[in-house]
Amino acid sequence: GRKMIGWDEILEGGISPNATIMSWRGIEGGVAAAKQNHDAIMTPTSHCYLDYYQSDPTSEPLAIGGYLPLEKVYSYEPMPKELSAEQAKHILGVQGNIWTEYIKTPDKLEYMAFPRATAIAEIGWSQPEQKSFADFSSRLKVQFERMQNMGINFAKSYYDISASSSL
Repeated sequence: GRKMIGWDEILEGGISPNATIMSWRGIEGGVAAAKQNHDAIMTPTSHCYLDYYQSDPTSEPLAIGGYLPLEKVYSYEPMPKELSAEQAKHILGVQGNIWTEYIKTPDKLEYMAFPRATAIAEIGWSQPEQKSFADFSSRLKVQFERMQNMGINFAKSYYDISASSSL
């Protein structure tokens, strides 16, 4: 009863009939898998890699590189528009990834994961027309309080202030 699961590179060599594809190098692998009647989990580096910096790298703990702020995570729509309704049934969902080469403690893991993991969760269950970053942001304040009460070391970069001026 086991099923094979593999990163999207396995599409390049012909895949087992029961393989599920983890689409990490963009959405193309997930689209190709679904069009071939294979299940896929959408996890592109552009929106789902929580080991990237989430704020200004000069003020953040060391990360593997990349930049992925909370709003960009939330902006991701895991259901590719180019799929038919039948093909779309093969998209099982979305996954956030966090690799630990630069994460040595549980506190740092929490810092890198939260609050972006809450955005991953919400985009996984929300219909595109129901998504609103402004609404998510207002509800996130309650989540911050919960995380604080639970002792979770979440990133505070949501509150970063950025400004620009011109004369």
